[in-house]
Amino acid sequence: MDGDFVQPLTLKPQPETTNLIFSLILSLINLPQGMNEAFLIIAAYLIGSIPTSVIVSKSQFNIDIRDYGSGNAGATNTFRVLGSKWGSIVMFMDIMKGFLAVKLALLLPFYVQNEFERTNFQIGLGLAAVIGHIFPIWAEFRGGKGVATLFGLIISVSPWTALSCIGVFLLVLYLTRFVSLSSILASIAFPIFILVVFNVDNNAYRVFAIAVALLVILTHQKNIGRLLSGSENKVPIFKNRDRRKESR
Repeated sequence: MDGDFVQPLTLKPQPETTNLIFSLILSLINLPQGMNEAFLIIAAYLIGSIPTSVIVSKSQFNIDIRDYGSGNAGATNTFRVLGSKWGSIVMFMDIMKGFLAVKLALLLPFYVQNEFERTNFQIGLGLAAVIGHIFPIWAEFRGGKGVATLFGLIISVSPWTALSCIGVFLLVLYLTRFVSLSSILASIAFPIFILVVFNVDNNAYRVFAIAVALLVILTHQKNIGRLLSGSENKVPIFKNRDRRKESR
């Protein structure tokens, strides 16, 4: 990334908004059960709506990431436009959005004590965060594709499945340097791990796993087209490996 992109901080945090969200979550304890769930889902959506890539690009480079690269406000485009350092930061923050949204279920004693119902409710919370990432209220409803936030959901609900998907993602990324292809293949592997390898006994989770694979494929149609045409951009990581190959 060219150095002349870097500008003084222009996007300042909004403490009033943050305090409002936390006050809202903490007040749920005294609400009836149905209202608790509704407000937690809204809170999960608001967490998912935090436009991390937009905040990073504006605060550190005085640009809107959505005006560059693929135009998406996600980790993949941040890797492509701002480099591996900022791409990694955005990816971690987007993953944490899904992870923290799922953990909101622990604010309700009913879901702490009932594992099966907790898993189903956590999936709902995680999906609300993913929708928030794709259609963020804080960023004119122009977000990313939700893969990292979706992955945070999976880490929180099923850590071993998440680790398996990480393995697929990293292997494909190392071999190809295509984040889009890595995301697609990891998402296809997800229902395979759920249905076959780990044989999870939860029909809602099974349906969710299949839906995830289909959703990722649908949201990556343009990437698939670029991959097939050979015009998809590689992310600036594992360059040393490529240099070693070229020197042979």
